[in-house]
Amino acid sequence: MDPWLKLSVLVFMWFSFNSQLSLGADTISANRSLSGNQTIVSSGGNFVLGFFKPGNSSNQYIGIWYGNKVTQQTVVWVANREIPVRDTQSSELKISDGNLVLFNESKVPIWSTNISSSSSSSVVAVLEDSGNLVLRDGPNSTTPLWQSLDHPTHTWLPGGKISLNKRTNQSQLLISWKNSEDPAPGLFSLELDPEGTNQYLILWNRTIQYWTSGAWDEQARIFTLVPEMRLNYIYNFSFYSDENESYFTYSLYNPDTISRFVMDISGQIKQLSWLEGSKEWNLFWSQPRQQCQVYAYCGAFGSCTEGGLPFCNCLRGFHQKSQSAWNLSDFSDGCERTTKLQCKENRTLTNGKPDKFLTSPNVKLPQNAQPVTATSISECESTCLQNCSCTAYAYDSDGCRIWIGQLLDLQQLADDASDGKTLYLRLAASEFSSSSNNNGIIIGAAAGSVSLVLVLVIFGIWRWRRRTTINPKAVDGSLLAFGYRDLQSATKNFSEKLGGGGFGSVFKGTLPDSSVIAVKQLESINQGEKQFRTEVSTIGTIQHVNLVRLRGFCSEGIRKLLVYDYMPNGSLDAHLFHEEKSKALTWKTRYQIALGTARGLAYLHEKCRDCIIHCDIKPENILLDAELCPKVADFGLAKLIGRDFSRVLTTMRGTRGYLAPEWISGVPVTAKADVYSYGMMLFEFVSGRRNSEQSEDGKVRFFPTLAASVMTQDDDVLTLLDPQLNGDAPEEELSRICKVACWCVQDDETRRPSMGQVVQILEGVLDVNLPPIPRFLQVLGDNSEHVVFFTESSSNQSSQTPSYTSTASSQAKSNTSSMSS
Repeated sequence: MDPWLKLSVLVFMWFSFNSQLSLGADTISANRSLSGNQTIVSSGGNFVLGFFKPGNSSNQYIGIWYGNKVTQQTVVWVANREIPVRDTQSSELKISDGNLVLFNESKVPIWSTNISSSSSSSVVAVLEDSGNLVLRDGPNSTTPLWQSLDHPTHTWLPGGKISLNKRTNQSQLLISWKNSEDPAPGLFSLELDPEGTNQYLILWNRTIQYWTSGAWDEQARIFTLVPEMRLNYIYNFSFYSDENESYFTYSLYNPDTISRFVMDISGQIKQLSWLEGSKEWNLFWSQPRQQCQVYAYCGAFGSCTEGGLPFCNCLRGFHQKSQSAWNLSDFSDGCERTTKLQCKENRTLTNGKPDKFLTSPNVKLPQNAQPVTATSISECESTCLQNCSCTAYAYDSDGCRIWIGQLLDLQQLADDASDGKTLYLRLAASEFSSSSNNNGIIIGAAAGSVSLVLVLVIFGIWRWRRRTTINPKAVDGSLLAFGYRDLQSATKNFSEKLGGGGFGSVFKGTLPDSSVIAVKQLESINQGEKQFRTEVSTIGTIQHVNLVRLRGFCSEGIRKLLVYDYMPNGSLDAHLFHEEKSKALTWKTRYQIALGTARGLAYLHEKCRDCIIHCDIKPENILLDAELCPKVADFGLAKLIGRDFSRVLTTMRGTRGYLAPEWISGVPVTAKADVYSYGMMLFEFVSGRRNSEQSEDGKVRFFPTLAASVMTQDDDVLTLLDPQLNGDAPEEELSRICKVACWCVQDDETRRPSMGQVVQILEGVLDVNLPPIPRFLQVLGDNSEHVVFFTESSSNQSSQTPSYTSTASSQAKSNTSSMSS
């Protein structure tokens, strides 16, 4: 063959191959198909369509995932989630008879859009930048024949909808994957209530509801059981209803934010946002809040336990039905018996001994119990034994109840749980230790028991005397290492709870020298012993008049506790939001608390060897001593817990109103996140109320929006003051606080002051110019109060950067410089 002719053939084949590979960027047309490693990419590169293989699975699926802006392959939609393919080279996604159809290796159609088209030869499939795969009757058509957003799988993207078809009474479902490597429909689903109550439900196995959002409140624009939506400035939710359907949809106020809702394999609906700085997904919100609130999460004969991993364990006498599934966090198969019951088998298999019952205290009883008549616990047990299908019983003040068949939704509660019940679990006799010992063994055991009792008595006396004289060891100077029994004794077995949060619960205690302490029980510690002690020692070296002092710690296995000075006046929220006028904090006290808190945060950010970001500034974490001096609590715990900040914050209740936008916008979190939280708290110093609350007319009022409006319109700032103070506050100080608060909550963190600058402003050393209204306050003003505060004048102000002037030299010169850190 002529060399030039050969080269021409090769060039033609190369161009043909790459034309087939690219498929015209974002479109599949009638004469092109998708197979192998070929993909199409949306016009802006946000999403990709192609074959993918989840995890270590050998199965292949057609799906849509995020494009070049998200480095982790994150699938948002799956076509053939129930019928995978093995050979993608022989499988093919193409236009056929006016539909988009997936053919497997044997050229058998296994998935289709399944619509009728008027002109099948012109139909095209286009992947849009919203992640929506649209089937159109020609490239110029604007009306979709079919679109993936109308057929979601486990992910709800912006612009998509979860609807109820009123004509068929069918709800559109968001269904979890079976496990991390199998996108087949799992047991958990989210849907709009078929009864038409305009609320979302999460169901187990499409039958049992275990969470609801509450009904939609059109006036407040929130779901009634999701109150944190009052402070939402990320999503714009909308509800539509006509004679054909009802549905919710949402959009993002900031189109650059990458965020999604997912019906997770955990049975929780989760809101996640992509953090560009750390290149990971940030879990920002989830419901139900506790994992064990998910119905039957651990499957049949599995028990769910909060407070540590793993959440799921098999009951005694049972083992995992599928170890491989459990390894993939799929517990739906549950557990099965290790030894079959006597009632079910030939008596020779268990030496003719009847089944027995294992006592399981402090549990949340499974549902679907059958009440039976019994006057005693022995009669209740006998009733269960007589029924071969009876697997457990309970007998208490509610009478006798028995369970037939599988036990579902069993939860092991903490030892101090007040609502715990006792369950008697039926097991084969061989699961219990044998009692048919011969006399010689019994006599020997009895003699040994006497000796053991004497040893235990002596040991008990020694331990009792030791507990009465707690003698913790000094570690790194003044920091003390306590024993767990010592703290258990000091707190009277943790009986007087002072409060709790995302890091753990706090209990009041008294040491033998009569000094009062506060003991925090840390939850879900992932750090090793050496690392934990290192972090605690670091916290122990931090000393400041406006920081709560760490006195010691306890580290015994999984038991990790911190010992602090006790603050007799409790937390700031109990005083700030007090409804009795006579007990309201004076303005002078509020101002001093604001200043002291700022000094404590400035010390953490600027004076420590390494900058310490608190991550959860709010009134609940500002404690007050006997003289009402503020002490910042819980600093350093985010790192100490050993979890990423996003996980810590999503487990805390009531913190969303103080979170900076960068937690979900993808910007790396810095100390300026604390500045934002501090600014939100300053608004509450002024009003004496929570920033978001419902007024008498039923509308949700967001105080920071009102304060920003008053400041920019030069209205009377005293109208913002807590009515309980009767206007008793210096107008200059009140104006200063409001200005600082508005600068602290700016959307762009570079425009917020540092905590050191905040201290100087509150001390009167620096003055500060008038702030612009932050964009999120404008959004809340538009959507919560139906008032537009973004005017032409405020638009001009929005380009400002914060500046300050030294009050000592302001008469001599106007020296202005940037406040950005």
